[in-house]
Amino acid sequence: MKTLFFYGTLCFRPLLELVLEGETYRAEQASLPDHAVYWAKDQIFPMIQAEPGARAEGMLVSGLSDEAIARLDHYEGGFAYTLVEMAVQASGGTATAEVYFPEEGQWTPGPVWSLDDWARDWGEITLFAAEEVMSYMGQLSPEEVAARFAMIRLRAASKQRAASLSTPTDLRSKRTASDLDVRRKSRPYSNYFAIEEQDLSFPRFDGTMSPLVNRAGFVGGDAVTVLPYDPVRDTVLVIEQFRVGPYMRGDQHPWLLEPIAGRIDPGETPQHTARREALEEASLTIGALEHVGNYYPSPGAVTEYLYSYVALCDLPDSAAGIGGVLGEAEDIRSHVIPFDRLMELVGTGEVDNAPLLLSAMWLSQNRDRLRRAA
Repeated sequence: MKTLFFYGTLCFRPLLELVLEGETYRAEQASLPDHAVYWAKDQIFPMIQAEPGARAEGMLVSGLSDEAIARLDHYEGGFAYTLVEMAVQASGGTATAEVYFPEEGQWTPGPVWSLDDWARDWGEITLFAAEEVMSYMGQLSPEEVAARFAMIRLRAASKQRAASLSTPTDLRSKRTASDLDVRRKSRPYSNYFAIEEQDLSFPRFDGTMSPLVNRAGFVGGDAVTVLPYDPVRDTVLVIEQFRVGPYMRGDQHPWLLEPIAGRIDPGETPQHTARREALEEASLTIGALEHVGNYYPSPGAVTEYLYSYVALCDLPDSAAGIGGVLGEAEDIRSHVIPFDRLMELVGTGEVDNAPLLLSAMWLSQNRDRLRRAA
């Protein structure tokens, strides 16, 4: 049996319980002399470093089995943390424990760490992410998990938004996800996106349960779409870029006309994402955001949830050009066109991107109001 001292996120008991998954342990408050804990600069996790006279507060966890240590190493191991034996102060005096230390020089310290602040802002997302991380134990190495972690956390943020979503049930069924009987879950593929399979039974409208069925879903993060509109000039900005989905379908013209779009980063609001993506993709500073709608573009198999906006802004002809984030291999051409030209493209079918179709139709219904107010 081993004893570990935790100073950061694993002091959050719901996270520790999830990682250990039923493994027994004993826990008490403790501290590590001559060390201090800080937020890793520009990150959402802590780092510990030697600091004479300081005291790192945390939790001493003893009675950990080999399986428990293996689970902890799977969770922490891919992020350049290694166990180091240290002397900690507990209620019964000095105790020897192992501590996860980051590799020297791996992170730069930021402000003093606060577990309460972290739990408030990041605890729920981290639990969703940890569930996926631990599901890969025995399938992926800790290093392979770490390489995928940004997208794991993006999917976790999507799950958090879904859990907090309150949509009306005036016409549709008031049944909830908890009414399903799920027998098995697996993720046969995980990288930028993930594929999840479940064997499940769902409530039927006649009051009985369905037979056990196998269903697969394409799991990604949530995203924002933005159609910039200049109500004075009556022009819109649309972007054009290569899209792998149409290409893999066999479309001979996989360069699509679209609104500006992008994934919602964990911790961002959809509105913040809209403004960030407008700058990144079109070098455009947008004004007021008109809400088009929130929706599932393809709910039969895809988890993606979109937040669509029309953004009021100034669109001179010079707003057209080439943009995108080089580090993400983006190559984006923007077009500034009259509203009537947009609707012509909708009519001919050249616009075959669902968010742009929806946003164009919304704008056709609200254009007069926006122009009067300009």
